[in-house]
Amino acid sequence: MGTGTDVVVLVSPAAGRGRARTVSGAVLDVLRRGGLAPHVLRAATRAEAEGAAAAAVAAGVGAVVAVGGDGAAHAALQAVAGTPTPLAVVPAGTGNDLALALGVPPEPVTAAVAAAADLREGAVRTLDAGCTAGRWWATVLCCGFDSAVTDRANRLRWPRGPRRYDVAILAELARLRPWEVTLTLDGGSRTLPVTLVAVGNTAWYGGGLRICPAADPADGLLDVTVVGPVSRRELVGTRPRLADGTHVGHPAVTVHRAARVGLAGAGLSTYADGEPVAALPVTAEAVPGALRVVGSARGSRDDQVT
Repeated sequence: MGTGTDVVVLVSPAAGRGRARTVSGAVLDVLRRGGLAPHVLRAATRAEAEGAAAAAVAAGVGAVVAVGGDGAAHAALQAVAGTPTPLAVVPAGTGNDLALALGVPPEPVTAAVAAAADLREGAVRTLDAGCTAGRWWATVLCCGFDSAVTDRANRLRWPRGPRRYDVAILAELARLRPWEVTLTLDGGSRTLPVTLVAVGNTAWYGGGLRICPAADPADGLLDVTVVGPVSRRELVGTRPRLADGTHVGHPAVTVHRAARVGLAGAGLSTYADGEPVAALPVTAEAVPGALRVVGSARGSRDDQVT
C-alpha cells in the first residue's frame, strides 16, 4: 500500500439496515474498473475502523472511501482531516447528509464511479471541517433537544431500530423545557434559554433537515442556528419547515456566524455527524481547508491536479 492507485474502503455493515454491506461488492468492482486497487478495512468497532484508516493514511494511501451513512464518513474523517489524503463518500446509510451537502450522486455505484473518475484525474475539492474536543466533523454539531433525544435513544433497550427514536422523541417532548446555555461567538458571550443549538459546517443533518440553510463549507466560518424557548406544538410544527430551511423565519430562531463557537451549560452533550462528541462545555472551530474530497459536485470542485 502507498501508491496513488491504492485506496482503502471503510464499509459500515449496519448502515442503511445492511444496504452498505449489500452494495459494497459492486462498489469495489467499480473502483477496480476505474483503475484503483481497493483494500477493505476490517474493523469490528468504530475505534478499530478509525485506527485502521489512520494507519492507511500514514502509509500513504491514495484515498479513503466511506461506504455507509454519516457515521461511516465521520469515522473516515478522523483519519483524513488535516492531511492531503482525500475522502470519497459513497452514500448507503439511513442518513446521508454529508453526501447531500457535497452533491455526491445518491446512488452508491454512481457515487463510486464519480469518485474513481476524480481520483484518476487528480480532481480534488478542498473544504473546511469542524473540530471539537479533538474530534473532526463535517456536517452539523448540535446540543439541546436533538442531543437529549439521541442520549435517551441510546439508553433505551427497547424497542430496537428506528422506533427507539420515536419513543425517545415522545419522552423528551413530554419533559420539554429550555436549557440555559452560554453561547460564545468569536469571543463575545451571552447566556440565553434555548431549545436547541446547531452549529453547521454544512446545511443538513438528521437525514435531510436543512437546519443551517446558508452554511458554506468553504467560507472558513460556522453557521449557528439557535432555537429559543418554544412550546411542544411549535417544536413539532417547525420540524417540517426544517426540510427547506424556512424555520429560520420563526421568531424564536436566530442565526449567527463565527469561526469559533463556545457552548457551555449543565446536563447537555453534543453530537456531530450524528455521532457523540463531548459533554458541554465545548468549543467548535472551523478549520479552513482541512478536508479534501473526491466524487462531489463537479461544478464546484477546485479541479486541481495534485
